[in-house]
Amino acid sequence: MILLEGKPIAEEIKARLKTEITKLQDKPRLAIVIVGDNTISEKFVSLKEKFAREIGAETRRYEFPSDITTNELRSRMRDLVHEARNDGVIVQLPLPEHVDTQGILNAVVPEKDVDMLSARAVGDFQVGKYKTLPPVVGAIKALFEKYGVAIHGKRVVVIGYGRLVGQPVSVWAKREGVITTVIADPSQFDIEIIKNADIVISGAGAPNLIRGEHITEGAVVVDAATDIDFESVSEKATFITPRVGGVGPLTVAFVFENLLALSRR
Repeated sequence: MILLEGKPIAEEIKARLKTEITKLQDKPRLAIVIVGDNTISEKFVSLKEKFAREIGAETRRYEFPSDITTNELRSRMRDLVHEARNDGVIVQLPLPEHVDTQGILNAVVPEKDVDMLSARAVGDFQVGKYKTLPPVVGAIKALFEKYGVAIHGKRVVVIGYGRLVGQPVSVWAKREGVITTVIADPSQFDIEIIKNADIVISGAGAPNLIRGEHITEGAVVVDAATDIDFESVSEKATFITPRVGGVGPLTVAFVFENLLALSRR
């Protein structure tokens, strides 16, 4: 069993980005939109801010109360998106339930859409018109390339169909010529489908959803949302992401990979 460790690759990307940014007169800046107080969201935002400091990029928080309306937030989004100093904009998810999430994401123009979550960016990605990758796709692609995991012609199961993991990963896998099955809802968990998969990529957000008896011997298992019972799955997998330091650090790295690419455009 080989661990698909993302942290060392993220450190390589960090060093390269730092070198590239030192050559720039204007440091790229990432605008981070935060609505309400969410402990988990705060953790993710802090990780991005730390990465930015370490490579010499800038961040700016735009914080709004949890009771802000969709129309109010969209109006504020228009201003910050068109602020020339902001080279990229991300909306920290999840947003409060009363807010139209996709409507807010659509306020981010593709030229500044670091997460590639607006309808226009998603559409461009689906038809192959893109110059950056959704961060989680960039992370998984980098892991597979580093560890020599071939995916062409393989059978892939993607569990979960959320904006950040399931949707972009399934699009990417299909574009790579992969036989792809999506289990959108964890409640529709089909053990036989998963057992037939060469590669399992999970982003459902359901702890210990996948156990050793659910996968075939020798499968590649990527956990993007703490869905894997690591102990039992690692006994059968040939490649598996670790509990900590797999997809997560690389996803943050690709946020800033995209930021730099967009700032140059």
